[in-house]
Amino acid sequence: MTKIKFCGLKTLDDIQAVNKLLPEYVGFVFAPKSKRYVTPAQARQLRNALDKKISAVGVFVDENLSTVAELLNNGTIDAAQLHGNETDDYIKNLRGLTNKPIIKAFQAENIAAAESSVADFVLIDSGAGGGKVFDWSLINLRREYFLAGGLTVENVGSAIELLHPFAVDVSSGIETDGRKDFSKMAAFVKAVRNKEQGTRNKGFELVPCS
Repeated sequence: MTKIKFCGLKTLDDIQAVNKLLPEYVGFVFAPKSKRYVTPAQARQLRNALDKKISAVGVFVDENLSTVAELLNNGTIDAAQLHGNETDDYIKNLRGLTNKPIIKAFQAENIAAAESSVADFVLIDSGAGGGKVFDWSLINLRREYFLAGGLTVENVGSAIELLHPFAVDVSSGIETDGRKDFSKMAAFVKAVRNKEQGTRNKGFELVPCS
């Protein structure tokens, strides 16, 4: 089935909401310029309250390798999602410090680079802030990927039906006035589950820490 990632969680109320809805992944944003930024200490508090069925993904932008590795290795997060100018060499060097999964984000116009990336998974979005939908016909990937960019309860079903992504990643589409909205989160989960495929997608599993 298509997996769900709710990104940009900041509060214990957000965690309580996802614990009821059980998306496969949640995202903590460690990019200081983001309005959804959380500190490592805040992320650890949120992670401690997170249902163990849910994997935590850390979102980084050109962060120091040691910082990313530490958060992976100390159990604050289960995987790293890279949204900056990180190269394949950066990813290879990070793999020398941790064995945790790595997701690299690419803009839809850069599909060739996404296809050849050494990351465990790639994420495809518009590259624009504010959750912008892009031309889905640009995606022609033979590998598993996370689909992001302007997803909402109104369009996620169509995205799944057309593209069959490994996972859908949403942040602003489940918010009201900049805060996570439980009713939108619940509706999003329902929309995705209603489009569940007959067989479960196979790929690298992000296993929550015990």
